[in-house]
Amino acid sequence: MGIHTCGDLALYFPFKHLDRTRVYYIHELTADMPFVQIRGRILSYEVMGEGRKQRLVGHFTDGHGLIDLVWFNATKWVREQYREEKEYIVFGRPQYYPNTGRFSITHPEIDDAAVLTLSSMGMQPYYTIPVKAAKRGLSSRTIERLTNTLFHQLEERFPETLPTWFVERYRLMGRDEAIRHMHYPQQAELLSRASYRLKLEELFYIQLGILKLATDRQKEVHGIPCPRVGTMFLDFYHHHLPFTLTGAQQRVVKEMHADMKSGRQMNRLLQGDVGSGKTLVALLVMLLAIDNGLQACIMAPTEILAEQHLETFRQFLGDMPLRVELLTGMVKGKRRKAVLEALASGEVHILVGTHAVIEDPVEFRNLGLVIIDEQHRFGVAQRARLWRKNVVPPHVLVMTATPIPRTLAMTLYGDLDVSVINELPPGRKPILTVHHYDSHRLTLYDGIRKQVRQGRQVYVVYPLIRESEKLDLKNLEDGYDTLCQAFPEFRLSKVHGRMKAAEKDAEMQRFARGETQILVSTTVIEVGVNVPNASVMVIENAERFGLAQLHQLRGRVGRGAEQSYCILVTGYELSTDTRRRIQIMTETNDGFEIAEADLKFRGPGDLEGTQQSGTALELRVANLARDGQIVQQARDMAREVVEADPERTRPEYAVLWQRLAELGKDKQDWGSIS
Repeated sequence: MGIHTCGDLALYFPFKHLDRTRVYYIHELTADMPFVQIRGRILSYEVMGEGRKQRLVGHFTDGHGLIDLVWFNATKWVREQYREEKEYIVFGRPQYYPNTGRFSITHPEIDDAAVLTLSSMGMQPYYTIPVKAAKRGLSSRTIERLTNTLFHQLEERFPETLPTWFVERYRLMGRDEAIRHMHYPQQAELLSRASYRLKLEELFYIQLGILKLATDRQKEVHGIPCPRVGTMFLDFYHHHLPFTLTGAQQRVVKEMHADMKSGRQMNRLLQGDVGSGKTLVALLVMLLAIDNGLQACIMAPTEILAEQHLETFRQFLGDMPLRVELLTGMVKGKRRKAVLEALASGEVHILVGTHAVIEDPVEFRNLGLVIIDEQHRFGVAQRARLWRKNVVPPHVLVMTATPIPRTLAMTLYGDLDVSVINELPPGRKPILTVHHYDSHRLTLYDGIRKQVRQGRQVYVVYPLIRESEKLDLKNLEDGYDTLCQAFPEFRLSKVHGRMKAAEKDAEMQRFARGETQILVSTTVIEVGVNVPNASVMVIENAERFGLAQLHQLRGRVGRGAEQSYCILVTGYELSTDTRRRIQIMTETNDGFEIAEADLKFRGPGDLEGTQQSGTALELRVANLARDGQIVQQARDMAREVVEADPERTRPEYAVLWQRLAELGKDKQDWGSIS
């Protein structure tokens, strides 16, 4: 649980509190009450049921009614511990049983009424207990008693970590008071103030660290100036551009060129929904680098996506005198040697690759621009090695088709400038998303048949989850067999993660060339596969996917001018959260709206790829899904400090810089990479 010292225990905060100041009469109880507290005595005990269903029932009264207290084990201990006719305070969740006409509380918390002082209980804390610890006998009540003992024995106060003027200016509760009230608030208002103080402090120091990092980098890391808009860019723009750029694409290219010609290193995050034209923007920025005598490199997470980028760039560039090469694990022998030599001599202008490009033998003559596609697929250490491929650090562009919620972007990527492509290319029709229960397969198959007969192609995706990989693979195999029987007139391909790379690629290429009409796959097709003729995405067991992944999969269709469809197939029995997720998918195509909803559903720690970000998500009290306003306030406060004390020499800010240094001692600084 990360508790090694008394300080750790004090900072292990409860996840909820229940009001223990109110005592109810039994006749006041209603079925919708979550927890109640009653005062009275046990009249008698009765053993009911047989075998494993045997239970001990204590008949309890407060003089105004009767209620049953129920235990399913340790019945001998219960009888010895809680004597009949003695006065107790009982706390628990009441359930009403119409057959008895009574309420009952199962496994209640019971305290001696002569010992427990309700006024001192206030709001009772409840602590998260991991399953392994709970099995060893550790309970929330144990942590509560330990914490209570600690606070009673602790003579000194918890040290303040903010300057006095800061606390007064923002009307914050003192740190010592806030920590104590987080555990034992006497009323809800005190808990709210304590929580706000600690959340704001936590988020403030994260934002201060991010902004300090960004300003340090601007001072210390000088970028390679790229002022020229030369022949390559202009020739491509006027003669090879496949379609008119959207206003959003034009805007982000200008933002990037402004960075590159400023004399400082560009560090920019490019967010754009699936199909918004990020690849074309990446090529335009690479041409700006090439016009200034530099090489460019784009790193993709999979070989399929890298090869697709290579093909796209070559198609876009046509007969322009530029050399674009591929470097993946599949490029071997003489071909690999030739690419490496041409790269080192400067003959290769653009290198497209996977993580193979960060290996030591890969040397550039003058690497000026690094583009990292789908950045959450790469660890920070991998990105760092690419960043160090040039004496003067290259400009860095990080691209993602997974829209990042504003509060998360501000926290995880707060040291990067952000560009957003929020327009789709003209002519694209919004994808129509519908929900089908798996019992309606005949209707679904009729729709697929109709689309294929019109010359379209179809994806059918099955989930693949590590814990049950064999089971899921069987689902895919069974699904493939079923589809072969349902559509004997069509040709099918099959792709999953256990296939060899060459085999997988061959099947993908068959589908891309239109040789097969239906591709049955796991989520390996989630990122980057571009088949404009595919107009239907069927997602089986859609309830097993998160919102972000559903949105990514949906983005594989809708790339041509025809109307495209995404069909989410589920069983009937769905949780409330799952139904809401499905509803959101059918109501909107907006990736940013979906990302915000996903953050609320799953929390920041579960979002794909964010685990690697470390510091920003190791939060004790703040929650990025719920505390967006506090994140913004913390950002504004941190910016004010950085601007007021850029040299970090003013005495009134010394405590802040000192505390930031203490917090950062044990953490490796990866933030300057991207």
